[in-house]
Amino acid sequence: MAEEESFKITDRRHRDAAANPAPSPRDEPVPPPSPPPTPSAPPSGTDRDSTGPDLANLFVMFASSALIALGEAPDPMRGERSVDLDQAREAIDILLLLREKTEGNRTEQESQLLEEILYDVQMRFVRAAKGGSG
Repeated sequence: MAEEESFKITDRRHRDAAANPAPSPRDEPVPPPSPPPTPSAPPSGTDRDSTGPDLANLFVMFASSALIALGEAPDPMRGERSVDLDQAREAIDILLLLREKTEGNRTEQESQLLEEILYDVQMRFVRAAKGGSG
């Protein structure tokens, strides 16, 4: 049987460190800690990327669902108008939940939009539930 060759592994990190010693942490001045970032207002709807999702688009999506369920707009899949008060109530309930859960985290524009949407769809819901159209 042939004798196996052995090989040697050399860790060059130690050799490089001996040639160019790094300054010890005690030698370098420690910079003062940076101050915490100052809170700023969240970006307004106009500063955001209009192609990406945002809270206002979510509000509009649920409002559209409610309007379709109230028969105010045709169903995009069937092209017909029909009234489904249970589905409309669910969309409104989700908008109310979003209002509660996003309190303090909305921009002024988002808050105003949400309040206007909620008022509008709730009034339309009441009219549809009473059977009126005006």
